[in-house]
Amino acid sequence: MEALTILMGLVGVLVGLLVGGVGFLIYKKAIYSKKKDEASKEADRIIHRAKSQAAKIERDAKQKAKDFETRARRNAENDIKKEKQKVLSQEKNLKDKESRLEKDYKIKHDQLEQKLADIESRKERIQIAEQRLEKLDQQAQQTIDELRQKIETVANYSTEQAKEELKRVLTDEAQQEVQAELNKIETEAKQQSKEKSRFILAQAISRFAAEVSAERTVSAIALTGEEMKGKIIGREGRNIRALEAACGVDVIIDETPDSVIISSFDPVRREVAKMTIERLMEDGRVHPARIEEVAHKVKQDIITEMKEVGEEACIELGISGVHPAILNLIGSLKFRQMGVQNLFQHSLEVAYIAGIWAAEIGADVSLARRAGLLHDVGRAIDHTVIGNYAEVGSEFCKKHGEKDIIVKAIAVHEDNDEPKTLLGHLVQAANNLSKARPGARRENMENYIRRLQDMESIGNSFDGVEKTFAIQSGKEIRVIVDSSKVTDEQSTMLSRDIARKIERELNYPGQVKVAVVRETRIVEHAR
Repeated sequence: MEALTILMGLVGVLVGLLVGGVGFLIYKKAIYSKKKDEASKEADRIIHRAKSQAAKIERDAKQKAKDFETRARRNAENDIKKEKQKVLSQEKNLKDKESRLEKDYKIKHDQLEQKLADIESRKERIQIAEQRLEKLDQQAQQTIDELRQKIETVANYSTEQAKEELKRVLTDEAQQEVQAELNKIETEAKQQSKEKSRFILAQAISRFAAEVSAERTVSAIALTGEEMKGKIIGREGRNIRALEAACGVDVIIDETPDSVIISSFDPVRREVAKMTIERLMEDGRVHPARIEEVAHKVKQDIITEMKEVGEEACIELGISGVHPAILNLIGSLKFRQMGVQNLFQHSLEVAYIAGIWAAEIGADVSLARRAGLLHDVGRAIDHTVIGNYAEVGSEFCKKHGEKDIIVKAIAVHEDNDEPKTLLGHLVQAANNLSKARPGARRENMENYIRRLQDMESIGNSFDGVEKTFAIQSGKEIRVIVDSSKVTDEQSTMLSRDIARKIERELNYPGQVKVAVVRETRIVEHAR
């Protein structure tokens, strides 16, 4: 009985659960259906609202398009009106110009007609004059024939002999007249050129002042003592070998106390070795690793210094746009010498002088200074590049973007070629002036004596010269001539011929004055 009751209870529970589940599903479905209806109604409202907004936007867009079209049409009409006005104005200008051209053409045509008429009348006069000349020529020929016969009869001269005599007389007279005219022209030219050149040179020299000479690159270093010399040599010479290998120089330790000598043809390497030894002396630590470290640091410092020196030179001269590779070469000139002249100071000097001269004659000062500064950069390029230093320097500058006029001035700044441009002449003259000033060069005595002998031999090679003397350190030669063989007019021609021969055959700084001395002495003794 209890079991039946329990079973009935379980059946009742299951039925209740089933009924509850069905009821819950029906309730949930009703809620879902209600929500679905509400969502559908909301979607319809949204769609309706969107359609109304789209219609409004479409109306606004049509209105804006219509307004834009109206404005565009108005602007186009205005532009068309302006263009029409321009066209009308241009047509009017063209008509005015056409009328002016027609007037000018008419005037030119009238002038041409007048000139043609003048030419025709002149042609007629020329024909009449030619006819008269022919008659006069015939009369002169008859007169000459008569005179020739008379001369041959009186002087017993043949026609050929008379021609030779007449030619000789006319040649002498022409030479005398030409010589007198040449003397006059030469005197005037010398006077004008001297005044102008003195003014320009005075301006240049007064505005530019440089030291007479520069110091040579020092290759001997004073040491702090014998102990430091021993440190530099090192055990079994390992320190000095490391120093030579790192710097690329020869270090000479001789018996001279407290000093060491650096030997190398490369001035930059000498400077690296000098600064390396000085820094090692300050530090006190000297061993191969330290030597390599200091040498590497010094090389970097010198490269930086060369670039800075080049930049400072360009800034000082007012030059811009120079390639960094060229700046490095300009800075390296600071460590190079030519004679007793520092090449960097020499380049600055040439740049300043060329710039002053350019200003005096109305040329481009900036280009003159630029060419003067760069004229010697070829001396800083090592032997790996084959060629004359002027050609090497010009090619290097051309490769790194310099103008052709600068390149040509660099290539011909020496006396071995004649400049083709005004800038080339300026740089060549400034270079010669810088080299020729006192203290700039120390010539070899043998070359100096040989040049004087060559000058004297050139003077003695001309006919009528008795003796030639080279004076004023080769700046002047005096030529003594035989007064019985050389006249005063011939002396002038002789001085000019000697000067031209010296220009062709000799190389010399500055200029050489040729003075021809003709003297007549008549001596008589009273007894």
